[in-house]
Amino acid sequence: MNTTRCGILLVAAGLGLLAARCGLAVDATAAWLAEHYTKHEHLIPMRDGVRLFTRVYLPKDGSERWPIVLTRTPYGLKPYGADNYTEPVGSIETLARHSFILVTQDVRGRFASEGEYVHVRPFNAAKAGTDIDESSDTWDTIDWLVNHVPGHNGNVGLFGISYPGFYASMGMIDSHPALKAVSPQAPIADWFMGDDVHHHGAFFLSQNFDFFYWFAQRAEDPKHEEIKGFHFGTPDGYDFFLRMGVLANSDAVLLKGRSPIWTEFLQHPTYDAYWQARNIRPHLKNVRCAVMTVGGWFDAEDLFGPLQTYHSVERQNPGITNVLVMGPWAHGEWGRGTGEKLGPISFRANTAEYYRERIELPFFRHFLKGDTNYTPVEAHVFETGTHRWRQFDSWPPAQAMSRTLHFRDGGRLAFEAPSESGEAFDEFVSDPAKPVPYTNDHSTGYPRAYPIEDQRFVASRPDVLVYETDALTEDLTLVGPLRAVLHVSTTGTDSDWIVKLVDVYPGDYPDPNPNPADLRLGGYQQLVRGDVFRGKFRNSFERPEAFVPGQVTRIEFTLPDVCHTFRPGHRVMVQVQSTWFPLVDRNPQTFVNIPTAKPDDYRKAVHRLYRAAGAASGLTVQALD
Repeated sequence: MNTTRCGILLVAAGLGLLAARCGLAVDATAAWLAEHYTKHEHLIPMRDGVRLFTRVYLPKDGSERWPIVLTRTPYGLKPYGADNYTEPVGSIETLARHSFILVTQDVRGRFASEGEYVHVRPFNAAKAGTDIDESSDTWDTIDWLVNHVPGHNGNVGLFGISYPGFYASMGMIDSHPALKAVSPQAPIADWFMGDDVHHHGAFFLSQNFDFFYWFAQRAEDPKHEEIKGFHFGTPDGYDFFLRMGVLANSDAVLLKGRSPIWTEFLQHPTYDAYWQARNIRPHLKNVRCAVMTVGGWFDAEDLFGPLQTYHSVERQNPGITNVLVMGPWAHGEWGRGTGEKLGPISFRANTAEYYRERIELPFFRHFLKGDTNYTPVEAHVFETGTHRWRQFDSWPPAQAMSRTLHFRDGGRLAFEAPSESGEAFDEFVSDPAKPVPYTNDHSTGYPRAYPIEDQRFVASRPDVLVYETDALTEDLTLVGPLRAVLHVSTTGTDSDWIVKLVDVYPGDYPDPNPNPADLRLGGYQQLVRGDVFRGKFRNSFERPEAFVPGQVTRIEFTLPDVCHTFRPGHRVMVQVQSTWFPLVDRNPQTFVNIPTAKPDDYRKAVHRLYRAAGAASGLTVQALD
């Protein structure tokens, strides 16, 4: 398993065992935990008779009653055994040092729990009797805990990062009366629209290939054996996936059916009932507890999820405490480490430590212990560029003004709309055999820092269109979602469209200090936000449509939110391209079912992006004065 996913599992499970495997340092030791906590293991019965393995760390300090904090995970609770203690890290360590009863559970069908596992198990709104889903399993677990675990104060919290964040979201639906505070962190909201597997219908290949292979493997002794990831035989993911050929080969030739969920993904290339059932957003109702949703601005896996979860809870549960926290982090990195930097970019503060001590801990202490020195902040977000925390009464901030950055002639980018008439356009040849790489690193997974990576390595390619403002004379702060409006045509019958918002540093920008890699940040083109739209879904994600060759066609899509300030001397850049490989699978550029496409279906095409007054293209942003 690659180191990227290793870090994710560490965050999700909060386990020092994984920290040791990943070569990461830990502050608290298993001996410290054993000194202050007693470990218990239980098989908790669900309403259908299936028993879920649950680990309970009970504080030895019996001077008062303590609240319970529950995490439900598919990643295992190693080491198993009542005498084998974990190394608490990150948020788990912070909570342990403040005397919470720490409970972690193997979800149904994983590791030591009984039953059948289902990926992103759909919510069952019509369940009755012994019918189950993740919401009912959470309810039954909480009900058992408050009736069997000694020394608690009657209050339960629920939190998790990534997949455990999804289980936290599911667990707050139809909340148990004892559940007082929930924090879904990097939760999954919709696997077709923007989380993990697809973005706007485009299939994310390299980010998921090894993970879902690893996830599907089964050990003879799952409590003790370690599962190995896919053997690529090379560190060069670009070359590996290009040599793989058509998408069907990912299963037929490489995985060979060893990842059933991957086979399912390829069998559902449109937003059909399979994906719609896994859209949690309409089910986030009857939430009767405080909610703090957390995400990272540079989370390559689940940025869509926390933003959508926050808005769905806000809209469908009026009157509850519902707040949003967004920091300058890759996937789950607020849950461990310092959060001082990502890649070569320093945030000039230990943002993750600040979050755990000043935001997360006070949230749980207030709603579970009754601390009164806490005031909810609707949106507590980190502003990149200026590197500071901001607080807002709403998200996006109500005072933000909508403005459009228009693509102009000569590669210019301007807030002034074009006035020229006629058929002004820029064009490029898109060749599936030579796709634009998404990273300059050699990786078979994905580099955690690619969402902030320098884009100079592709800016000079002929199949990447580049538009840029003059150097700014004052701060330009953008907040909230971005909206791409493109007028395009193609000589093919399908195409992908990738739009990237980039912060271009001035030539005299200082290099990192220390600088062991000898990096040069002068002229750095920092990716601020990028996303992809599969063109055949422009009118419907359920019923794709071919392009008419040569016909001007309008495409609109939303890129996830930002909170970023372009400083004086910097330039705003937008890059537009049609491949982003191997992060996104290759579009054949012919209107076919891509999972069954043949080699001959992959063809060059000429794409045009129009920018005249009658067919203007640009990026609509929300700007703060």
